[in-house]
Amino acid sequence: MVAIALCYVVPCYSVGVRSSQTLARVREEKLKKLESTPKTPAEALQQAENLHASLSSRLSTYREQSSRLRPDFAKVYDELVERLSVLDRGEVGPKVGERLEDFILPDEQGNLVSLSSLLRSGPAVISFNRGHWCPYCKLELRSLAAIHDQITQLGARIVSIMPDSAQFTNHYAKQNTLPFPVLSDTDLGYSLSLGLIFWVGVEISRMYQEAGVELEKYHGNQGLFLPMAAKFIVGQDGLVKARQVNIEFRERMEPEAIVAALKDLQAASRPASDHTGALSGQ
Repeated sequence: MVAIALCYVVPCYSVGVRSSQTLARVREEKLKKLESTPKTPAEALQQAENLHASLSSRLSTYREQSSRLRPDFAKVYDELVERLSVLDRGEVGPKVGERLEDFILPDEQGNLVSLSSLLRSGPAVISFNRGHWCPYCKLELRSLAAIHDQITQLGARIVSIMPDSAQFTNHYAKQNTLPFPVLSDTDLGYSLSLGLIFWVGVEISRMYQEAGVELEKYHGNQGLFLPMAAKFIVGQDGLVKARQVNIEFRERMEPEAIVAALKDLQAASRPASDHTGALSGQ
């Protein structure tokens, strides 16, 4: 018996339809991606704010998008960080175990706030920020606002310190619904006493002016200095319990790390009898 192979003709149009559908989906995905790509730094900031992710992820997203939109800024920022990194050996600002100098600074309402007054009720979280105009600071301060209730439940208080006058911090605090004071470090005197300031340089100053960032107007002087982004968690004894000084100001201390440090501080401050009672009750 001779076996005969049967051949069937497969219609070409079915492959063509699938190919057309695939191409259509690809075009649709590319169009959606294009439409969702920020076209301005403000849109990039809004997109980063809307992410349900960690602070570092939101900062990284904004940095990536803003670098694409303004590669000139990304370049000079990289150069600035490199310049500052040469000076940093992990010793910038008060170290853990050292005393944080007291301050008396006006808040956005003109009320004087001191570190010693904050520490009367418990630990304090002191956040140094570059200014109300800084998108990285905005992302960070909003993340602090989101954990404000947790921080107060741990008996601590938060303040932000920036060089802008109350004329600008007042509107900024209201606009961003910040539940903690924003203090004005006029002429950066306090930040200077801690070794936390740097000169922005001619190139960045020129670019800021072109972008509408008027440091002279915000600060009330022509010094062109800014504070380093930093966070200090201070115990009631006035000593630094945890810290993060960001020479790379596009990175910040995670809110979870702040809460964890305050929990450790609270646990360490409990009387020994509390621990013994807890163990005996197990």
